[in-house]
Amino acid sequence: MDRGLEFLSRHQNLDGSIDAPPLGQPAVTSFGVIAFLGRGHVPGEGRYGDLLSRAIDYVLTKQQPDGLFCDLPKGRQWNIYGAYHHPISGLMLGEVYGMTQSPRQERIRQAIDRALAYSRKRQTAFTEPEEERGGWRYLLLDECNAALSSTAWELMFDRSARNAEFDVPQEYVDEAIAFVKRCYVPQMGTFSYGLSSYRRKQFSRSMAGAGILSLSLAGEHRSEMAMQTASFVLSHPFDDFNRGNLTREDRYFYGAYYCSQAMFQLGGEHWQKFYPGLLKTFFENQLENGAWPREANKDEHLGFCYSTSFALLALTPPYQLLPIYQR
Repeated sequence: MDRGLEFLSRHQNLDGSIDAPPLGQPAVTSFGVIAFLGRGHVPGEGRYGDLLSRAIDYVLTKQQPDGLFCDLPKGRQWNIYGAYHHPISGLMLGEVYGMTQSPRQERIRQAIDRALAYSRKRQTAFTEPEEERGGWRYLLLDECNAALSSTAWELMFDRSARNAEFDVPQEYVDEAIAFVKRCYVPQMGTFSYGLSSYRRKQFSRSMAGAGILSLSLAGEHRSEMAMQTASFVLSHPFDDFNRGNLTREDRYFYGAYYCSQAMFQLGGEHWQKFYPGLLKTFFENQLENGAWPREANKDEHLGFCYSTSFALLALTPPYQLLPIYQR
């Protein structure tokens, strides 16, 4: 892990960002910050303290006047990528909020307040179809359906903000969890990407992990849905390095991150059966420079810092240093 963090540190840019193409920012920088936090590093202190402070400041500069964290021009890429940049950036800021001092802490507080308001506005921006209420769509609301992928990140942002004592009413979480549960497909024993006829057929390990993790973070530990989905995850291990083994939507590092955090939440034999194999595979495939290879199936264009951050986050659950993922 330390070699991976050293790689990320060597790829911080002058503006504070952690290296990624414009499409990947500010989410990749946020992932990188969370990876450092997961190993016990904090902003303003120690070897990586300055790096983290500069990365946080970079993310703060990417918030728009309406509260959205995204620096892309409006269009198709803004529509899709912005739906992830926003909650991922908010999640990171929620995690570092209690580790910072004013005036940076005050800037973070204001940014989180604006981001939460933006998230709630998007969550309630549509009421039809009824079954999709509570979920989040991409940014152009009339061009897509609610998706488990974006909803899970928003739930993590909400949970992180609540942990940091921001006001996130329980009803917001309840509405989102109701949508997550509707994404469960009993015949498959796992969660689909969404509820439309097309998305109902999209399955991946990342969405399996996202479903389990969403339920766990909402306090619904070891539910029947979660336990069935855990069996699905164990039947699709990550031994075949950097390959999706389900569909073209099955991103390897993204899925490994989600499933590792999810299986840790379940604990017991699920975690014991899952983690050793993942650890062995990641150990054997780390590059000499400390990075992990770029995502092979999709998202290759997001670069080495993207895949390396997810690999590190998949390995951190035993440390229990990130409030959002503490069991």
